[in-house]
This record gives sequence, structure tokens and C-alpha cells, in this order.
Amino acid sequence: MTISKGRANFMLLMAAIIWGSGYLFSKQATNANMHAGTINAIRGLIYAGLAYLFFHRAINHMTKVDLRIGLTAGIINFLGYQIQTIGLMYTTPANNAFLTAIYVVIIPFIVWLFFHKRPEKKAYPAILICMVGMIFLTNLVNRGFQMHIGDLLTIVSSFFYALQIVYFGMTATDSNPWILSFMLGITQGVFGSIWSLLFEHNTYANVDWKAGIVPVIILGILSSFGAQTLQVVGQHYTDPTPAGIILMTESMFGSIFSVMFGFQPFTMNLLIGGVLIIIALLIMQVDFRKMWQKRKKA
Repeated sequence: MTISKGRANFMLLMAAIIWGSGYLFSKQATNANMHAGTINAIRGLIYAGLAYLFFHRAINHMTKVDLRIGLTAGIINFLGYQIQTIGLMYTTPANNAFLTAIYVVIIPFIVWLFFHKRPEKKAYPAILICMVGMIFLTNLVNRGFQMHIGDLLTIVSSFFYALQIVYFGMTATDSNPWILSFMLGITQGVFGSIWSLLFEHNTYANVDWKAGIVPVIILGILSSFGAQTLQVVGQHYTDPTPAGIILMTESMFGSIFSVMFGFQPFTMNLLIGGVLIIIALLIMQVDFRKMWQKRKKA
């Protein structure tokens, strides 16, 4: 299977939209007193089960290379999610969202350092515009920024997210995307279960399972199996830096869905932040050199 870079980027955009809507279901699950490890375990096992159901022919032919790559990708993915969630317990949601988005700044440097591949020049203004957009989107422009221990943990998690995107786009392309998708689900489920049993077992009695289980099932089907499979396949055919910028729109879509369903009011900062992020996306998507050459010929 081979797809164009434009189609791959569209798949990543669809993943970001799905993850943006997933904030609503995550909020419902946490309101039901579910903790991160429990949520991660359930949605990961659902992800693995669906991946095996649809891709079992490829998965049954898994090689040692597939296993190694999938396990590495799964551990990176799990660490990013868990550390970010723990960080959220000790900082504000705005700080958490903004600092997580720092991965778009880290990605080009990881690619440059480990793969000696310089990003396109237009990536730098696009990244800067993205970060300014996030400042507006998270309302830090009005609230200001104060450093907490949770912020340091969130910065660590953003490194793992950057590493994950680079790994998917530069190393994990050696593995079958369907096998990689299954491995992400099984590691998320297994490590989430271990984490939950070790650190969250005393919270089970307080969980409103009736209110929390449906949102987590939806997260497992849509956000894990649906969106992450789109990410895995899309990143086979595009570069890590634009992939990071596209996936960062998750926060923007999360804000849009929150406004649509009445979880937060519409503000001018949301509009400005969203417009800036869209501008950054357009900068990365448009081939200015080709446009300039066509203009010269005309």
C-alpha cells in the first residue's frame, strides 16, 4: 500500500479531530473517578482486540523486528500519556495543554540530531506561529504562566510525544503498520493494567463504573483504534515535523468541541489561537517553491 503525502497528512488531521473530541469522553471518565492507568488499560485492550480482529492475518506473521519496533513504540507512547496525566494532577489544564504542545519544537531537533535530516525552512515560522496560537488557545495570554512540578512532568511527557512521532515516521516505517497498531494497543493495555493494579487499586471502590465505562469504550474504539491507526498509517508516508504540527491541532479541535457542547464559552482568544494554528498548517501544506516557479513561468 502506498498513499500520497497529502492523503497521509489528511489522515493525521482526521486523527487530531478524533482526539480532540476524545477530551469530552476523557472528562466523563475522570468525572466518574476513573484514574489514568485504569482508562489506559481498558482502552488499550479494546484497541488490541479490534486491531487483531481486523488485521489478524498480518499480526499472525509478526517477526522479531516487528515485535521489537512495536514494543519500543508502545512503551514510548505509554510513558508520554502517563507522565502527562500525572503532570495534569499538579498543574493547570492550560499549562498542561501548552507544554505538551512543545513537542512540535522538539521534533525537528530530534530528527536533526539522530537522522541528520534538516527540516524545511518554512517549518520554523510554522512552529513559532503554532506556539503563539497555543498561548492564545490555552488563555495563557491573560492568565500568565506559573511553573509547577506538574509543568516539569508535562515537559518530560512532551519529549516522549516528540520521540513517538519521530519514531513512527523514521524508524517504525520498517514494520507493518497493522502489526504496529496491534502492538501499541497491547502495550497500552498491559502496562496500563500493571500501573492500575500497583497504584490505583484502592480507588476502584470509588469509581462510578456505570457512568465511566461507556466513555472509555468509546475512547478505545475511536481515539485508540481509530485515531492511532490513522496516525500509524499516515506517518508511514509523511515527515515527522509536519506530522507534529498537524497532530498538535488536537488541542484546537478539543476547544472547538468543548464550545460546541457547552463545556467552555467561545472567546476571542480561542478564535485567534485557532486561526494562527490553521495558518501554520497552511504554511506547511503549501509548496511555495512550486507556486513561485509557476508564477515566474506565467
